[in-house]
Amino acid sequence: MEISEVRITLRNEEKLKAFASITFDDCFVVRGLKVISGSQGYFVSMPSRKRKDGSYQDIAHPINNEMRKKIEDKVLDAFESELSKDGAAVKVAVGGGEDEDIADESV
Repeated sequence: MEISEVRITLRNEEKLKAFASITFDDCFVVRGLKVISGSQGYFVSMPSRKRKDGSYQDIAHPINNEMRKKIEDKVLDAFESELSKDGAAVKVAVGGGEDEDIADESV
C-alpha cells in the first residue's frame, strides 16, 4: 500500500500547525491527521474522537511501526514543503478548508 497523495491545511495555533489528509493507492482517503508542535519537534497525530470518559480514541491508525513511520515521514515532508512555499511564513486557512468541521479538543 502506497501513499499517493498528502494534502496539508496549515494552521497558526500554539500546538496545532496543520491538518493533513492522506490518500492510499489513489482509492482510499484518511482525513483529520494533525501536525502538532511538541517539545521535541513536530509529530503526526492520527484522527481521533473524544470518548464519554474524556479520553481520546484513534479512529484510524497504522498497525505497525513501519507504516507509522512511512505516514509520518510523508506528512511531515508535505508540511515542510507547504511551509517553504511561502518563504517559511505560516498561512492561516480561513474558511472553506476540507478539515474545517473537525473538532480539535485533543490539542
